[in-house]
Amino acid sequence: MPSAPTPATETGATDTPPGVDRAGKPKAPSRRFDPHRYGPLIGLGLLLVVGTLLNPDFATWDNWMNVLTRTAFIGIIAIGMGFVIISGGIDLSVGSMAALIAGVMILLMNALAGSLGSPVLVVVVGMLAAVALGGAFGLAHGFLITRGRIEPFIVTLGTLGIFRAVLTWLSDGGAITLDGDLADVYSPVYYGSLLGIQTPVWIFVLVAVAGAVLLNHTPFGRYVQAIGSNELVARYAAVDVDRVKLLTYALLGACVGIATVLYVPRLGSASPTTGLLWELEAIAAVIVGGTSFKGGEGRVAGTVIGAILLSVISNILNLTSIISVYLNAAVQGCVIIAVAFLQRRRP
Repeated sequence: MPSAPTPATETGATDTPPGVDRAGKPKAPSRRFDPHRYGPLIGLGLLLVVGTLLNPDFATWDNWMNVLTRTAFIGIIAIGMGFVIISGGIDLSVGSMAALIAGVMILLMNALAGSLGSPVLVVVVGMLAAVALGGAFGLAHGFLITRGRIEPFIVTLGTLGIFRAVLTWLSDGGAITLDGDLADVYSPVYYGSLLGIQTPVWIFVLVAVAGAVLLNHTPFGRYVQAIGSNELVARYAAVDVDRVKLLTYALLGACVGIATVLYVPRLGSASPTTGLLWELEAIAAVIVGGTSFKGGEGRVAGTVIGAILLSVISNILNLTSIISVYLNAAVQGCVIIAVAFLQRRRP
């Protein structure tokens, strides 16, 4: 008597693991074009061609260094933001956080200038304090989200207002300026160069490489992606979800601190308008770079390309005067909406 069919036979289902064929051999990689992986790179290439055709000055070395240097601040923050978004979170406060860190950093360095003696030591202490303060702010976000069980949107929307209000209070509505001697010692952090490439660009490259290794080659990176894909399954798999989320926000805060350290010597001051709309640019860079806003999927390389792409758009608009420079933020907002629309069918 023939045996009854198994459930797998009846439904046509199999228990073959993903990425493996029925013979147990790894499946050949798909040759289908992946727009989320290659789209940003193709878009950047097209923009470079368009920019060169519209204005020959666009293709000069000085202009490219200017674009990359300005990209470094947002790019470093965007790398940290990528970890948060891949894990299923969001942070709307990074611009205000950078402003407050810059203000506190300058006040600290000015206060230490007379006691520590060495301007170099004062600058080093200020830089370390900025990164530590950013990490502390990130930990506070992570604690409120994981322990307080408050939505990331609400937590960071609240701190967006808190951070900028505190800076406005500290500066009495004006600007907090770095003392002249310290500004001279500090300026090479922004204006210094190696092999013709400015310091912020080198730091951006180092942060990007470290971020890519962390995301793709460590258990922490795999946990971040697993939580963003399905938090409940990750918990069942014994992943310490709260700890990983806490660390992602701390990482983002540290990235904001690093970006602020590089930004302060550019102007030597901090004001209530410092870092304005940086959160929009950082989120846009992550999304344009192919990271799913729903979480679970993303690449550091894509985020880097997304940050450069947005800077190139702004640079082209500035060089060609196609539209007013005051509409740059509007263009970035349109890019975010357009990419989100294209991602609506993304699995």
